[in-house]
Amino acid sequence: MTAHATDYTWIDSTEYAPIIEAYCLTMVEGISAGELLRRFGAVPGRPVTGGLEVLRAWESYEDGDLDEDEALRGREDEDLMVVAVTELDGWAVAVEVNGYLGITWELLPGLADGTRLVAHQRNVNAADHFHWWEGERNRLNFEPLFPTQRDGTDAQAPELAALLAQAGFDLRGEDERDIALTTEAAFALGEALTGLRLTPERLREAEFTLGYAPRP
Repeated sequence: MTAHATDYTWIDSTEYAPIIEAYCLTMVEGISAGELLRRFGAVPGRPVTGGLEVLRAWESYEDGDLDEDEALRGREDEDLMVVAVTELDGWAVAVEVNGYLGITWELLPGLADGTRLVAHQRNVNAADHFHWWEGERNRLNFEPLFPTQRDGTDAQAPELAALLAQAGFDLRGEDERDIALTTEAAFALGEALTGLRLTPERLREAEFTLGYAPRP
């Protein structure tokens, strides 16, 4: 079954809504969670279970509580970002609260080195980004709020436009299009490109490793 934005309306109606207000989700095929942390340049930290614990860990770090994780000892003066990684269906998956490492241009070739990467992000101002890379090849990047304005080697392929429409993006002109489920459509497109379906249940059960990566 083709993923559609309506499959992801839970992102605004469950305990994960505070995360989705400003998030970055990165999926890299065929590598371990530890390897993804290494590609981020992150220091591995403690394990946590479930997306809500990821949120709490980020909140604690933002509040300056560095004693919760031994990995942070002696790093009080470093400008680090929290990234939580897990493994699902053959993909290393990174979740960032109010982050952007997974869609940072200078990091993308290294994150996707030798494999495939799909990442999407939204910030507190609703500005958003979507990337699909294979190695150093940028196959697709665009802002989900403006799905007709796309770059990358596959950006203008008719089958790609069809895939976006199937995911729930409205490709009509700006005066006509519906943007109500834009973020949900980004999740659906991510599933279409990876085969990885995310659900509240999977996120509640996922075993994450926290990491602390230098801010680019």
